[in-house]
Formats: sequence, C-alpha cells, structure tokens
Amino acid sequence: MLKVKVTTVGSSAGVVLPKEALHRMNAKKGDVLCLVETESGYELTPYDKDFAEQVEATERVMGRYRNALRELAK
Repeated sequence: MLKVKVTTVGSSAGVVLPKEALHRMNAKKGDVLCLVETESGYELTPYDKDFAEQVEATERVMGRYRNALRELAK
C-alpha cells in the first residue's frame, strides 16, 4: 500500500503520486489518468481512449433501453 497526501494545487486539491506508482501504471508527467468509483472506493488507472468510448456507448444504450433492460433482468 502506498500512502499519498492531499495537497493544495493552485485553488484546487491534488495528490502527488510516488515514482513507484507512476512506473507501475506506465504513466508519466502530463499523462491523463482515469478515476473510477467502485464499490470499495476509487480506482486510478491509465486513461484508455478506446475503453472510455466503449463505456460511453454502453451508457447511451443503457439509457435508451432502460425499461427493456429492467424487464430482461427479472
């Protein structure tokens, strides 16, 4: 487990990621990361444009067919 501290970044807040964490995520300064809420908290991963597009498409379909999906889930 790596501990990080929330710090002030301009008028916002941020965390500084240790070199070890960046190395394991294959990330570097300036890269975009993805913060996802999960049942157990938040997960920080490298941003994957293709995956993000798939998630957005899935959310659109789920919104459009919400009632049908609800019936199928019974």
